[in-house]
Amino acid sequence: MAMPLAYSLPAIARQVRGHEVAKLEVFRLPVNRRGDWLVLRLHTSDGLVGHGDASHSGNDAATVAALKQLLSLLQGESIFEVERFRAAARKSPGSDSAAAVVAASALEHCLWDLAGQALGVPTHVLFGEALRPSVDLYANINRSADPRTPAGFAAMAEKAVTAGFSAIKLAPFDAMPANLDRRTAVQPLIDQGVACAAAVRQAIGPHHKLLIDAHSRFTRSEGEALAKRLAPLDLFWLEEVTPAEPIEDLVAINRSTVISTAGGESVRYVSGFYDYIRSGAVDIAMPDIKACGGLLELKKIAAIAEGAGMRVSPHGPASPVGGVAAAHVAATLPNFDILEHAFGEVPWRADLTVPPEPIQGGKLLLSTRSGLGISLNEGLLASRATAV
Repeated sequence: MAMPLAYSLPAIARQVRGHEVAKLEVFRLPVNRRGDWLVLRLHTSDGLVGHGDASHSGNDAATVAALKQLLSLLQGESIFEVERFRAAARKSPGSDSAAAVVAASALEHCLWDLAGQALGVPTHVLFGEALRPSVDLYANINRSADPRTPAGFAAMAEKAVTAGFSAIKLAPFDAMPANLDRRTAVQPLIDQGVACAAAVRQAIGPHHKLLIDAHSRFTRSEGEALAKRLAPLDLFWLEEVTPAEPIEDLVAINRSTVISTAGGESVRYVSGFYDYIRSGAVDIAMPDIKACGGLLELKKIAAIAEGAGMRVSPHGPASPVGGVAAAHVAATLPNFDILEHAFGEVPWRADLTVPPEPIQGGKLLLSTRSGLGISLNEGLLASRATAV
């Protein structure tokens, strides 16, 4: 018999007894200069353990503080009251900060893991059942390439291809500061970034996908010119050329280029994505399960995108916990395209979870175990993590 969709969980809660939230554990794992990982374990009174990812809010201390504050909304409550928690979290003090949104999202990841375990089904079943047994990944080499030169990016791209990835992403314009003097200093940095992108295309050949993230470093006119320069590289997409506001800049760039555009990694909630999608700012929406509001919010955003004929590629250069959580929802989306994977950051990445992160041939295999299907590696936590 088919399981109910996510939206009917309150009805399940009235039939399933027990499974109240008891306590929270938060672990910080040093990764690299681009940021640490914050992973969670949320315990129930009857011994279940759910997992979540609270990485990369921009302020780990604020995220930890928000997690402890939001825990008060969950303690003693049923793991199935996901919508109640989501509504309460958005009304809590400081809920508009990036740290608070990431914290609330991470706790929601835990609830979906716990719900699947309590019902004895994989979490993806609660979101409508998987349409595919695995999800395609692209290797984001931006956090691991060193040096950040054409040769450095090309070398890391070659490693990703050797590891089985057929799609590679880099952000070669990160050297451009937000307050850059446009009159004198911008062109050499643009030239350097284009050279890095060209080197990666040469390294991976014409049959692999090349994705470029501009990290919102450009003005509208610069972005339009950049898209023309990058067009010969046959990009799979060009991402986040300008900031999301004013939205008219992204709309103009999208209309002016033959390259598919993508973005939305920092846009929050359905309400934020509604105008983003309706305006035609990009061709591919990139909600991040940590920043957009969680797994259920990703599902809702994807539904809006589906109605607009738009593909969805969840953003998320985070820990294996976040990758697995996103995959459970991505596998259920008719308009899913490809999921982000932070490649090469640390050699022990796959071993953070038990079983190890199941990546084969550039795909993340979907677990058939209950919940997210993972636990944290106690030995690795003991040697590398700090409880916070």
